[in-house]
Amino acid sequence: MEEVSNGGMLYHEVQESKLCVVHCVNTVLQGPFFSEFDLVAVASDLDHTERQMMGVPVLQKVLEVWDLQIIPLDSPVAELAQIDPELRNAFICHLQNHWFCIRKVNGEWYNFESLKPAPDHLSKFYLSAYLDSLKGFGWSIFLVSGKFPKECPISSSEASSGYGQWLLPEDAERITKSCNAAQRTGSRSGQTQWQSVPYRQYEEQGMLLDEEDEDLKVAIAASLLDAAPAVSTKPDTLENENKDNSAANA
Repeated sequence: MEEVSNGGMLYHEVQESKLCVVHCVNTVLQGPFFSEFDLVAVASDLDHTERQMMGVPVLQKVLEVWDLQIIPLDSPVAELAQIDPELRNAFICHLQNHWFCIRKVNGEWYNFESLKPAPDHLSKFYLSAYLDSLKGFGWSIFLVSGKFPKECPISSSEASSGYGQWLLPEDAERITKSCNAAQRTGSRSGQTQWQSVPYRQYEEQGMLLDEEDEDLKVAIAASLLDAAPAVSTKPDTLENENKDNSAANA
């Protein structure tokens, strides 16, 4: 049985400004180990070309402190992780300028997306389908490999950036269910929390995963078609009707 770390608590950081790289790193490590200033310092040591690579070298440099490596999931080196992802410990997901991690903590998988208020539990059965569907939407997936810290040192807690929170799994589940219910209500009323197309797609995907639809990929594709803006012909029809009425009354 896997050893319980951090007293069975989950460490989660909620999105602050554009600090998703910081949140991603800290949730991979499961503790407030780094601040935005630490990552800025690391980035300043990189050359211009590396800084243009959407944060990958920064993430790699920071995680090297803990002897961890990030490997593209489509790399031959990560072939076993593609076949059996549940046997690994963490994945980093990237789309445009956004990063988040999927992490196994105390034997259970969680989505530590910083745009969500709490870690979202993922069953082992759906982990592979979840990663596949992310890739299908254009996300880049990286395997995090190495020996992860078992506990969050007190010294790092004292240096916390203030964005994090410690949650029991049952508290995280309660918060997530409450949030999902509110999102479904908002979607029916035409509201959405995402402001860009990839994030709206991601929301649709996440909601379907929560419902554990048996035919996951088909349902996700259908949801995206439903979410696409429909082209209405009603104005043209009304215009034609008005023309016909005008001609009849002339």
